[in-house]
Amino acid sequence: MPFFEYRARDRQGQLSHGRMEAASAQAVGDSLIGSGLLPIEIKPAAASVKTWLEIRQFLKGGLKPEVLLILSRQLASLTRAGIPILQIIEGLSETTDNKVLSEALQAVALALSNGQTLASALAAHPQLFNSLFVSLVEVGESTGQLEQAFLQLAHYYQLELDTRRRVKAAIRYPLFVMAAMAGAMVVINLYVIPAFSSMFAGMGAELPWTTRFLLGTSHFMVNYSSQLLLLMAAVAGLWWRYIRTPAGRYAWHQWQLRLPIVGPLLKRILLARFCRSFAMMLAAGVPITRVLTLAGNATANAFLTRAILAMGEGLAGGRSLPEVARESRVFTPLILQMFRVGEETGRVDEMVMEAGRFYEQEVDYDIANLSARIEPLLIVVISTMVLILALGIFTPMWDMVDVTQGR
Repeated sequence: MPFFEYRARDRQGQLSHGRMEAASAQAVGDSLIGSGLLPIEIKPAAASVKTWLEIRQFLKGGLKPEVLLILSRQLASLTRAGIPILQIIEGLSETTDNKVLSEALQAVALALSNGQTLASALAAHPQLFNSLFVSLVEVGESTGQLEQAFLQLAHYYQLELDTRRRVKAAIRYPLFVMAAMAGAMVVINLYVIPAFSSMFAGMGAELPWTTRFLLGTSHFMVNYSSQLLLLMAAVAGLWWRYIRTPAGRYAWHQWQLRLPIVGPLLKRILLARFCRSFAMMLAAGVPITRVLTLAGNATANAFLTRAILAMGEGLAGGRSLPEVARESRVFTPLILQMFRVGEETGRVDEMVMEAGRFYEQEVDYDIANLSARIEPLLIVVISTMVLILALGIFTPMWDMVDVTQGR
């Protein structure tokens, strides 16, 4: 989302200014009014030279969920204790071990002392605090329930962290096996096969296709390894540049959801994330069109995000939530049913949260069985490799033994 620069006055007439990330200037004005500020001027933020802090935040690539979880819990506990928010931010900036977070919190504290709201001060650091974080803080400030906002964020990041840990634990063994297989193939082609090539060349007989295949791949890797590495680096660079473009990122994320075994699991994880963020923000009082924008971006999947943002446009045009959700073609019948029941009963947030809990249970089950579903594929691949290697090496040796024995 774009950034806007604003100037506003508080109830005492003091002038304040700052930057805020929002969908439009109208959204900035609404946020300022909700925070007790009277907007004087709102304009798109001009492109400026990045500060050293912004450059470091960009290079770090954001904060890990563990850091955001701890930060949210600390903010909730200190807010519950009745400590002023400026004092909380200053204290956390001095005690945190994360250097980038410490510098960002110092900048936030300076902005607060200049009269900015906490949400606008956090929005100046989009690499660290995303739109979901800022929006919930904004709602908490406007309703006087900052503690609840921080508790909701802590719960969200706890679930996100638990899911990531379970996925990493499930794929650790398959990744280790695949890495060992790749390493074994490199060693065999560079050192083992060349030792047999001279012996096979002196046989003077036609070699089986498995042996010719092994000799060909070994010869290629031995003589063209540097060119192969350069080619792989070039392909990886082009692929990286392509997925950084909007079209490439969209195609890459769409392809991820179509992968066998992994694709359905990834889609359930993303839908569970959408349900959590959607229900959490809707219950906090965020307008539903804004909720769809934030929840769609929270999926971090360009394919799902585009479909969810189109839902927001449909709602702005006066259509119903179940209708636009059905036309998006990304939601399962369960979520569509929850949307419909929630709209009929006026409890959309509760129904979507129930759908999120269901998907979290499905994700737990899929993760628990992920290794069991991948292991047969690994066994087939390893067996095929061993079979080709055995036939390629031992078949010519058996033929040579038969020739020497006069058979």
